[in-house]
This record gives sequence, structure tokens and C-alpha cells, in this order.
Amino acid sequence: QVQLVESGGGLVQAGGSLRLSCAASGRTLSYAMGWFRPAPGKERAFVAAISWSGGRSNYADPVKGRFPISRDNAKSTEYLQINSLKPEDTAVYYCAGRTSYNGDYYYTAEDQYDYWGQGTQVTVSS
Repeated sequence: QVQLVESGGGLVQAGGSLRLSCAASGRTLSYAMGWFRPAPGKERAFVAAISWSGGRSNYADPVKGRFPISRDNAKSTEYLQINSLKPEDTAVYYCAGRTSYNGDYYYTAEDQYDYWGQGTQVTVSS
């Protein structure tokens, strides 16, 4: 089992930045990680994902170029730097993880992940 705990959310003005963190504990073998947030019609929509090595990543179109994802495996922590925030970025952001059995891949679908954090609220004021 892997436990994930997010932090770093808060209230920020439009145009501002936050850094979200997701700390993993438990059986933290090689695992890919991602971030999700609610979207119209979806409880959790893909935001960004990163492979175990950190060498591969992928982003949803609305956040490309604004939300770089990274990880520090020595600290068992992944990060989502959220920049140039817009009011429509307001959401609860969920960290997700899954064991990487074969290869260094990222995953973009909610049902591909096995572990979830409880979420961290990001509120962007206009």
C-alpha cells in the first residue's frame, strides 16, 4: 500500500502561483504519479502525469506551459508548480500514484491509478 498526502493549496490571486506537493509513504517502489482535478462531467480530470524516473511527462491542454510537474524520488515527493493561475483553475487537486511494473511510463486516465490522496484546495480569485 502507498499513502499519498497533498499540501500546498491555498487562496491566490489570478496570475499568481502555488507549488503543490504530494508526499508518498508505505511501499514506495517504482511508481508513476499524476495530478487530477474535477471538471464538468468528470469527478477527476487529468491535469499532469510523470513517470517513475521523471524523464517522461504529459499535460492536459488547459495547463500546458503553466503547470510543470516534477518529482524527487529521494524524498518520495512529487510537485506540481501551478503558475499564471486563472479563476477557472479553482479546484481540489488530487495526487495519484500507481506502481510501474514494466517500463518508465506516465498514465493519464483516472482508472489507471491505484492510490489517491485526499486532495488540496486551490482557490483563485479574480
